Amino acid sequence: MPPETPHRIHCRLDELLEDRGLSLTELADKVGITVVNLSVLKNDRAKAIRFSTLTSLCEALDCEPGDLFTITE
Repeated sequence: MPPETPHRIHCRLDELLEDRGLSLTELADKVGITVVNLSVLKNDRAKAIRFSTLTSLCEALDCEPGDLFTITE
């Protein structure tokens, strides 16, 4: 099996949390996701995200999916 190519998607969760004055724990409580799973997403280690999770995050952070993710070079 060939080695997995790293993805180029970067999650901007740290920046959005700081802009909104929220902690990761507060966001986890609002969205109903564990802090561990949010940390995986925040640290660009997630391999996938459910649309329902993405929707909940965007609602809690009052943002669009494009505000939450960028593509790196």
